[in-house]
Amino acid sequence: MNSQYLKEQIQQASTVIGKTWPLYSFVTSNPLSGYENIPFEKATDQAKGVLNAKVFPDASVYRQAWERGAIKSREIEVLLKEHGFQNTPEFYLELLESQVKQENGNPQHELDSILVKWLSAFMDEGLAEWELPYKEKGFYQAWRQLAPFDSQLNINEGTALPTTALEALEIALHTVTQEEYAEIFKYHLAALPGWTGFINYRMDSASSWQQQYPITLEDYLAVRLWIAHHLQLTITPEAKTSQKNDTLEKLQYLWLQAWERSWQHELVGTLEKESISLPKTETAPEAQLVFCIDTRSELIRRHVESQGNYETFGYAGFFGIAMDYTDLENGITRKSCPPIVSSAYNVTESPQTQKEDELADFQKRNQQEKFGEYFLKRMKNMLPSAFGFVEGSGILYGCSILARTLFPACTYRFASKNKSSHEHICDPQLHASKMGNEQELGISLPEKVAIVKSAFALTGWKNFSPLVLFVGHGSHSANNPFGSSLDCGACAASPGRHNARMLAKLANLPEVRNMLAKEHHIEIPDTTLFLGAEHNTTTDEIVMFDSDIPDSHRSELLQLKSNLAQAQQTATQERLGTAGKSIALAQQKANNWGETRPEWGLAKNAGFIIAPRSLTQNKNLDGRCFLHSYDWELDPSGEALQGILQGPMVVTQWINNHYYFSTVDNDRFGGGSKITHNITGKFGVVQGNGGDLKMGLPLQSLNASDTEMYHQPLRLSVLVQAPVERVNEILSKNENLKSLLDNEWIYLLVMDPLQGNKTLKYHKGLQWTGTSQKSSKTNFKASKTVSPIMEAMLSE
Repeated sequence: MNSQYLKEQIQQASTVIGKTWPLYSFVTSNPLSGYENIPFEKATDQAKGVLNAKVFPDASVYRQAWERGAIKSREIEVLLKEHGFQNTPEFYLELLESQVKQENGNPQHELDSILVKWLSAFMDEGLAEWELPYKEKGFYQAWRQLAPFDSQLNINEGTALPTTALEALEIALHTVTQEEYAEIFKYHLAALPGWTGFINYRMDSASSWQQQYPITLEDYLAVRLWIAHHLQLTITPEAKTSQKNDTLEKLQYLWLQAWERSWQHELVGTLEKESISLPKTETAPEAQLVFCIDTRSELIRRHVESQGNYETFGYAGFFGIAMDYTDLENGITRKSCPPIVSSAYNVTESPQTQKEDELADFQKRNQQEKFGEYFLKRMKNMLPSAFGFVEGSGILYGCSILARTLFPACTYRFASKNKSSHEHICDPQLHASKMGNEQELGISLPEKVAIVKSAFALTGWKNFSPLVLFVGHGSHSANNPFGSSLDCGACAASPGRHNARMLAKLANLPEVRNMLAKEHHIEIPDTTLFLGAEHNTTTDEIVMFDSDIPDSHRSELLQLKSNLAQAQQTATQERLGTAGKSIALAQQKANNWGETRPEWGLAKNAGFIIAPRSLTQNKNLDGRCFLHSYDWELDPSGEALQGILQGPMVVTQWINNHYYFSTVDNDRFGGGSKITHNITGKFGVVQGNGGDLKMGLPLQSLNASDTEMYHQPLRLSVLVQAPVERVNEILSKNENLKSLLDNEWIYLLVMDPLQGNKTLKYHKGLQWTGTSQKSSKTNFKASKTVSPIMEAMLSE
C-alpha cells in the first residue's frame, strides 16, 4: 500500500469534519468549515448525507418566526413564486410541518461504543485517577499493547496484531479498491465527528498533551477499521434507503432565505432612519472606551454613553496583539488571539517596582489553594479514603451547597471581594514567541509602535481624551463546563483582560508615544492615560486595572467608576427585564450552580456592522450585531477595511455558523442538554454515559424552552459603510473573501456614502443590487474633513 496515497486520501476525507475545541478553550467555529469552498446550499446537502444531520431549521422554528413577524410575507411570497411554488406561504409551511421525521438507527453503534471507550481512556487529560498504560507510544501502539485484554474484541491469545497503523489499514482494506478509500474514510470519520474533530484539533494545536501522547486520524482509522474487520462488520457505507425529497429541501431553504432577507430589511431600515451623522458637540469626550466587537458589547456601550460625555469604539477583543498568555496562577500558557491567527508573542507577568513582597504573598496563597484543591481531589478519588472522606466532610459540603443554593448572589459578592488577584501587583510583559535566550526576550520599539498604531488606524481615531480604556471581556458562571465559550472568541475563548492590559501598557510607554509623534504624526497628549479594563458579560460590571493611577487623573477616574456602576444598573435592568435589584439578580445567575442560562452569550447574533459609531448610536440593536468602528474617510487606501474583512469578519462568520448549526441540529452539531452532561477527560462533554463528544453549544444556550427558540438561526449579514467601489477593489484582490460571499456563507451589504448612503447588496461575481428603503435620489455626501494625523497614519 502506498503510504503517501493513503495519507492524501485521509486528508481529503477529513474535510467532512471540523474541529472540536476543548472545554477550557471552547472556540466557536464553523463545523462545516471544510465545505466553505462550495455554495452553502450544496455544502449543507452533502453534509446532511455524510453526517446524517439536519441542516435547516425545523418547521416549528419557521412557524414561530412567521407568527412573530420575523419572516415577512412579501419576502417568502416572492421567493416561492420565483421557484415555481404557486400556493400560499401558509400552505407550504403546513406541508413542512406535516412531514414526520424518520429516526434512522445507527448501523455503527457497536464500533462507536468500542472506539469511544478507547478514545476516552487515551485522550484523558488528568481526570482519571489511573492513567492508561503505554500512552506515550501513541494511540495505535497503546491500543495494540492492550487490545488483547478487551473482552469486547475477543482476540485469541497469541494473535499477532499489526505492528503499525499502516499494516492495520492494509489488512482492513484488502477487499476494497483504492478508489473506495476516500468514501470509506469519510464514512468512519463522520460516525463520531465530535471525537474525530478533537483529534483534528490535537493534531493542529501542538499542545503538550499531543506532544506527550500523540494521536492522528490515521491511528484512529487504523484501530476502527481493524476492529471492524476482526469482528466481521461492514466497513463500506451503507446504501441510502430513503428517497431524498428535493422539493421539501428547497422549501426549507427558501424559508431560511426569506427569514434572512426580512432581517436584512429590518436592519437597514433601522440604520437608515438617521443614517446621516447626528450633530456632534464641540466638547471633547471626557473618556473613551474601546470594547470588543462582541454582540454583548452593543448593550453596554449604549448604557455607558448614556451616563456622560463618553465615546465608545468597537475593536476585535484581542486588541491586535497576536499573543499567547502565561497565567501566573497556574503556569499554563494558552492562546489569546483568534484561532486563524498565528501567535507572534507571549505575554507573562512580572512584579511592579517595590511589589516583590506582595507577589511572594500572592504566590504563597496561590500554592496553598492549589494544594488544597489537589488534596481534596485525591481524598475524594482514592479508594482507601473516598468513603471516610465523604462521611467526614459531608456537613461542610452540605453547608457550602446550601449557601450557594439559597444565597448565590451573596456568595458571589463574598468570593469576588476575597479573591486574590495579581493584576494590581504585576505588569504584563510582551516577548517574541518561542525565543530561546532569556536575555533576548522582548520586542523591538517599532513592533510596539505598530501594535498601538494599528489599533487607532482600524477604529478611525481622531483625538484623545484624558482617560482611554481598552475594555476586554470575560464571563462568570458556576458549574458550567462550557464556561469558556462565554469568554472572548477573538481571544480563543480566553478572557480579554490580558490583551487589554498589554495594549494599555504599550500605549503609555514614553518611547512609543515619541515614535508615534515623530514618525507617524500621531500626537498623544501628555494628559492622556491608557488603562486596561474588563467587562463581565454576566453581571455587566466593568473593572479597571488602575493600581498605578496618577493623582492628576484620580477625580476623573472616580467619576467614571461611578458612572460605569450606574451603567451596570441600567444595562442589567434592560437585559434581565427587571426594574429592581437587577445587579443582584445578575450576580445570582452568575453563581447559581443550578443555573442553566447564566447568560445568553452571543445568541441571536445575525449582523456585523463596520461603520462609525454615529451610524448605530442611540439605536437599540437588541444585542444582535457585532460592531466594529470604521470611518471610510480616514481610510483612503482601503487598507484598514481590508484588514477588518480578512480578520474580524471571518471570525464572526465562524461564530455565526457555530450558533446556526448548533441550533438546527443540536444532537449532531450542538452540546446536548446541560441536565445530562457528563465531563470526560477534562476536555469535553458526552451526553449521559457515552457516545460522541459534543462539539457545539448546549441546548439551553440556544432555546428559551424545550419548544421555544431564542437564537434565530440565520447566516451572518455584514453591513459596511464605505464606497462600494472600494469594497469591490478589496474583494477582487482577496479570493478567499470573495469565495465566502459567492458561496453565500456570508451576506454583504454596503451603505455607500457617495450615493446618499444608499444600501446595496452583494451578489455573486461582484454584482450589486439596491436594497435601500430610502429614496435613491438622495444626494448626500459627508462634509467631514480628514484628520491630518489619521491621514498620515493610514497613508503609510
